[in-house]
Amino acid sequence: AAGALAAYAAAAGLEAHMFMPKDVPVANRVECDYYGAHVTLVDGLISDCARRVAELKKESFWEKDGWFDLSTTKEPYRFEGKKTMGYEVAEQLGWRIPQGIIYPTGGGVGLLGMWKAFEEMEALGWIGSERPRMVSVQSAGCAPIVKAWDERSPTAEMWPDASTLASGLRVPKPYGDYLILEILRKSNGTAVSASDQEIIEATRHWAKVEGIFAAPEGAASLVAYKKLRGNGFFKPEDTVVLFNTGSGLKYLDVLDARLGAGNSLAQSAKPAARHIGGIIGPY
Repeated sequence: AAGALAAYAAAAGLEAHMFMPKDVPVANRVECDYYGAHVTLVDGLISDCARRVAELKKESFWEKDGWFDLSTTKEPYRFEGKKTMGYEVAEQLGWRIPQGIIYPTGGGVGLLGMWKAFEEMEALGWIGSERPRMVSVQSAGCAPIVKAWDERSPTAEMWPDASTLASGLRVPKPYGDYLILEILRKSNGTAVSASDQEIIEATRHWAKVEGIFAAPEGAASLVAYKKLRGNGFFKPEDTVVLFNTGSGLKYLDVLDARLGAGNSLAQSAKPAARHIGGIIGPY
């Protein structure tokens, strides 16, 4: 998100300020720097970055200089962009709705945006009242939505000591947690966690078997699908869409640190999935 904002700000001649954890993958920081954005590294998690932004909001220059907060779910425009994923899913499936959608959930705007898209398409008469079962997948090292779902809570608690190699999932408490959980309930969906080891294995599997170098966040979707097929949540004939939200190229430093473990995993990878246009078929 920071890289995209920095790029668009550069093209528009706008000043951009990014706040990110100091241990963010190198590519995220370098990309923003080269786009000319002002990068502030914060000692902590994304929640600490948000706290720093909130502190700055209290200072008068926000209003004086026309600053605008683009943090997740703090403004409406990202919803409008993310919802196009819902339109694309329906259009690419011939205006049929899949039985399930698995989405890596950090801030969770993708889930919220797609749900909005389905409501709009029904109002337009493009689809009926059917909805996919929405699945939130998080890292086991930071799974506030999964914990809230398992406990049947309407909101999530702040996750203590959040830690995962999938930095996009390292969100201790999504700002729109109650909205995410409501969508999971309405759609008869669920929430699933994936360990870092499972994520690494899935990252290598997708790359080796399908030629898809997914970001760890996206690979977590594959972990979730395998678990949900194993426990019968999804049937073999179900059409399930797995979202990859980034490129593995932005995690080279992180994945390189895990290279030893990954090499041993690679030898056990066997073709097991059918992929058509981003849709993953039965295992």
